[in-house]
Amino acid sequence: MGTLYVVGTPIGNLEDLSGRAARVLGEVALVAAEDTRRTRALLSHLGVRKPLERLDANVEHSPRLQRVVDALDAGDVALCSDGGMPLVSDPGAQLVQAARAAGHRVEVVPGPSAVTAALALAGVRADSFVFLGFLPRKATAMARALEALATDQRPAVAFESPQRLLKALAIAADVLPERQVAVARELTKVHEELRWGTAAELATHYTAHPPKGEITLVFAAPR
Repeated sequence: MGTLYVVGTPIGNLEDLSGRAARVLGEVALVAAEDTRRTRALLSHLGVRKPLERLDANVEHSPRLQRVVDALDAGDVALCSDGGMPLVSDPGAQLVQAARAAGHRVEVVPGPSAVTAALALAGVRADSFVFLGFLPRKATAMARALEALATDQRPAVAFESPQRLLKALAIAADVLPERQVAVARELTKVHEELRWGTAAELATHYTAHPPKGEITLVFAAPR
């Protein structure tokens, strides 16, 4: 009976991969990956070649999920997302549940997370915080999610795409006009950036300087 390893992988800088994660990826018989291209590049960096099974959010309920569970009967399997910890705004929950239900051991190999990295870079004390995941796409739903922060005394973290950042900042400027917000962009990568301001100030900046790359938003606790 094989073990399913839930492996945290770098969100940018490949040097952030732990020694334990590198060892596990080198020893397992199969790697289930959210994006096989990203994971193949990581394995290549390690000098490792492994069979890969794509397991993104669109196929978690497909026969591919059962194939991965069946593979655990023959050996160990690693689960990786594009970057960071699987299951945290990434697929993998169904695989973990199915593997455990089938009697397989599940172990976590902790690794980088954009959530905690953004909080630390922003310098926000986070004895507790709200994690919103990816903000809703529809404006009304996004507004409701952000409005809920108005009465919460904790900082909050959310993910957003560069294409929707201005929309999110415009809505935040409307429902949280006084709140300080940080845009953490390209964390741990060459062009890492953190910019603080009100949502309106940030919207003005990113209108003039269209953002690129992966973005994490940090909403400071209300003053």
